[in-house]
Amino acid sequence: MKAIIAMSGGVDSSVAALLMKNEGYDCIGATMKLYTNEDANISRENGCCSLSDVEDAKSVAHKLNMPFYVFNFTDKFHECVIDSFIKAYENGRTPNPCIDCNRYLKFDKMLVRMKEINFDYVVTGHYARIEYDENSGRYLLKKAVDDSKDQSYVLYMLSQEQLSHIKFPLGGYTKSKIREIAEENGFVNARKHDSQDICFVPDGDYAEFIRRYSGKTFEKGEFTDKNGKILGTHNGIVNYTIGQRKGLGIAYTKPLYVCDIQPETNRVVLGDNDDLFSDSLTADNVNLISCESLKTPVRVCAKVRYRHKEQPATAWQTEDGLLHVKFDEPQRAITKGQAVVLYDGDVVLGGGEII
Repeated sequence: MKAIIAMSGGVDSSVAALLMKNEGYDCIGATMKLYTNEDANISRENGCCSLSDVEDAKSVAHKLNMPFYVFNFTDKFHECVIDSFIKAYENGRTPNPCIDCNRYLKFDKMLVRMKEINFDYVVTGHYARIEYDENSGRYLLKKAVDDSKDQSYVLYMLSQEQLSHIKFPLGGYTKSKIREIAEENGFVNARKHDSQDICFVPDGDYAEFIRRYSGKTFEKGEFTDKNGKILGTHNGIVNYTIGQRKGLGIAYTKPLYVCDIQPETNRVVLGDNDDLFSDSLTADNVNLISCESLKTPVRVCAKVRYRHKEQPATAWQTEDGLLHVKFDEPQRAITKGQAVVLYDGDVVLGGGEII
């Protein structure tokens, strides 16, 4: 069996390569070139896709006696990830570009390349598990054993066809064990820090990236309360996201939070912390993994962002395919553009994009 190891230059994908080699797979390493350092406007050494990351991946591949390639997917990344990221902020949403990168690059373009060279699997260093369920005849996506590193949330979009050609060898390991394995094997990146930021916005200043990359200026507009009373002037809606408190530039008698962003009126609505809580949401772009549909309400646990602790809820689909989730208790800062992901224990039922 043959496998392409998607190697970011980090310790996780490096150990994934080692584990697959140890299982007897015929492997090649591949790093995706997604953008240039000029796109990110920085000479970067942390995050994925920098020159040093490519060299680290190449070093590990050489150590494992694996052929190594760099696949240039910059055009697709710009179209499907960066342009989508900018459009979301322009429309008052807060995107998760890692999900789009997984959807359109790691598990689309990479799988296409896999088939072109007659390989069997794409392997990544994600912390998640894939199992085939004989009873349902479906592949299941499950949480990783190491709950603190679980990445199943950003993988909910995977299809049955994709899951049948993907391996996540790290799903049964803890992060500390992975670093231990890397050190035992003398990998150059054994103690390399994990990337924390969005790769193409390494300084975390999303609004400045959007202005610089798009060349657009964003008009100032009104801060209002929920009744429409004008409270001040904002600096352009791309600067704000739901739940934000800092950086508003307003002196008020009590703390204010961003509660709604209205691109059609160029208004940002502010309110109390209590105004951020809601017990229900609707999502589109739905992908279900463990079942075909949710025609009748089912009990689930649901997450509304990556670091959100999953909460008990009821979920169902309407005839138009939209996903509806009603939580047992109101949740803070449910945000348009983020993903809601549904769980049954450690099994991912599926998810969608909050609208």
